[in-house]
Amino acid sequence: MAHVGRGEAGEEGGKGKLLLLALPLVLAAAGAGLWFSGILPDLLGMGAPAAADAAHGDGHAAAPAAGHGGTPAPPAAAAPRAPVFFDMPDIVANLSVTGRRASYVKLRSKLELSKAEDAAAIQAAMPRLQDLFTTYLREMRPEELRGSSGTQRLREELMARANLAVAPVRVTDVLFIELLLQ
Repeated sequence: MAHVGRGEAGEEGGKGKLLLLALPLVLAAAGAGLWFSGILPDLLGMGAPAAADAAHGDGHAAAPAAGHGGTPAPPAAAAPRAPVFFDMPDIVANLSVTGRRASYVKLRSKLELSKAEDAAAIQAAMPRLQDLFTTYLREMRPEELRGSSGTQRLREELMARANLAVAPVRVTDVLFIELLLQ
């Protein structure tokens, strides 16, 4: 009899362990389903950020249009601004190498701006931009520029330097037109 009682307790302990493992998995699956169906972001106030920004842009809340599920229709008047591109002069810089023959980089790029009015500020800050870009390139080693991760890292660094040089103007991207290593 003692042996049968021990088996029943083991079964109850097994069911408890199964419940402890299954319950979080079921809750996670339900949460993921609610999130990806769009129900949870709406409940948390995270749904349709573009429509919310457009509705609050003039200080008046717009009534939701009659759409599927009561979601507001996108406003027709709020067209996104076209990006503005500013040509940077070509930059040629020697890279940091030790014990080998000299290595050079040639960079031709464009800065992406959020507003056309910012082009004058970029032009005024051009000597500073060129100095920051050239100084940064001279500190790089050729192996740091190889591959897509090196190119992405260079883009991020140049964008950070550009934003420092032209603040409060905002540079949204640095586009590489030509990037040559020799």
